[in-house]
Amino acid sequence: MAMNVAPWLVGAMVAITLPVFFPSGAAKAAACIGPDPAIVSVGVEGMQSSGGLDRYTLRGKVVNLGSTAQASNTLQFVDIYKGSAKLDSRGVPPLRAGQSYAFHYISDRSAQAGAQTTTLGFRMDVREPPNTESQPCNTSNGVTMVRF
Repeated sequence: MAMNVAPWLVGAMVAITLPVFFPSGAAKAAACIGPDPAIVSVGVEGMQSSGGLDRYTLRGKVVNLGSTAQASNTLQFVDIYKGSAKLDSRGVPPLRAGQSYAFHYISDRSAQAGAQTTTLGFRMDVREPPNTESQPCNTSNGVTMVRF
């Protein structure tokens, strides 16, 4: 299937956020009274070439979209995948409602790789402390992919 691409888009980074579907629509969002850590963005911040290697600096942002803070002893990470292989993790501190946290990841690849040929997945890994009653409201918004 042929695609028409504007010349200024060639080689650009493409971020893909997986859609979130709720069976009851806004009613589900209104019912959320707990913490809701979400990966809201990941993108290429910069690229450096050295010999035959390109080094991409990726920057992501996690926000607690919920109405309450996370427990102070919550352990959570952004896990980074290429396909089904876990490459790395970035720790994220417990977040108050509305608070955000930025993280970085460095990805190396051959300078001969074509544009838009590398896709990485970013997934929240939240480990609630024992005896915590609040649960994340929407675990679906903790997955994002970026292609560069």
